[in-house]
Amino acid sequence: MKKSAEALLKLARTALEKAGAHSKMAEAAAHHLVRAEEQGLPTHGMSRVPFYCAMLKNGRADGAAQPAMVADRAGVCLIDNKDGLPYVSVQWALDEVTQRARRNGIAFAGIRNSAHVGVLGIHLLPVAAAGLAGFAFTNSPAAIPAWGGKKGLFGTNPVAAVFPRKNQQPIVIDLALTTVVRGKIMMAMKRGEKIPEGWALDRHGKPTTDPKEAIEHGSLFPIGGAKGAMLALMFELICASLTGAAIGTEADSFFAEKGNKPRIGQAFIAIDPAALAGMEKFYERVETVVATMQADPGVRLPGARRFASEKASKNGIEVADDLLAQIEKLCTT
Repeated sequence: MKKSAEALLKLARTALEKAGAHSKMAEAAAHHLVRAEEQGLPTHGMSRVPFYCAMLKNGRADGAAQPAMVADRAGVCLIDNKDGLPYVSVQWALDEVTQRARRNGIAFAGIRNSAHVGVLGIHLLPVAAAGLAGFAFTNSPAAIPAWGGKKGLFGTNPVAAVFPRKNQQPIVIDLALTTVVRGKIMMAMKRGEKIPEGWALDRHGKPTTDPKEAIEHGSLFPIGGAKGAMLALMFELICASLTGAAIGTEADSFFAEKGNKPRIGQAFIAIDPAALAGMEKFYERVETVVATMQADPGVRLPGARRFASEKASKNGIEVADDLLAQIEKLCTT
């Protein structure tokens, strides 16, 4: 069924508030989930409303949490998310890196005691709108083995970057360090479908096509083999050691019915091109790269499909009837 963004926003916000999130937390989370739907990313859109409601109701997320800044020095700061849904903390962190990068040329904001954070590339769009280059990192519950190992150690550990363009939509690079995002395996599990070999390993470290085994007991293949595993290690250290957050093995799966508060970490970096080569030279170099890419037929700019989907979403967003019914029920119980 097609719904307007406004209708979906109201549904998501109401369900999250009913589950225990305070109004500011529910509003921030709902806006992000609807934006994911608008950008054609349903695995991180309204399908996460029941997931977040469960986390709030079973105590894995604190709906009353109010984030606090716990470290502050020049171009860097650290925010304690206090175990809530982290969208308010992320907005705060992005405001901080934007302001601090303008003053200092570069800025870093970390978040600890955090949880599932949605689509990193969406979070970074305000940074690009401010004319800054931005980078985002998060760790997550264990999913990728250390290279040569069998058990999940590092999270899927997504990373994103944005580069603003003059009078154009920014370049948005956004990826997890697994062959496929966990959300696709979850959707296959819900549909009773097998997954392709090469996506996941079972509890014994062997390739599996069973999505339930992959999610509940196994681990995921890193992109690029050993190189992907090294990147996962790098981002784990950025998100956990610099912020004091939990590492992947200390956080129970996001998708488990019972578990601990994840208490993972995020990191955001903003860089002001004006402090380096200058804005005009920066824009000229970006457009040179873009023109060179597009001179090769078939090349698509990262993020372009998302922005095209946003335009199409003005006519309504298609959401599965059973999911809508589930969320409507959460709004009343």
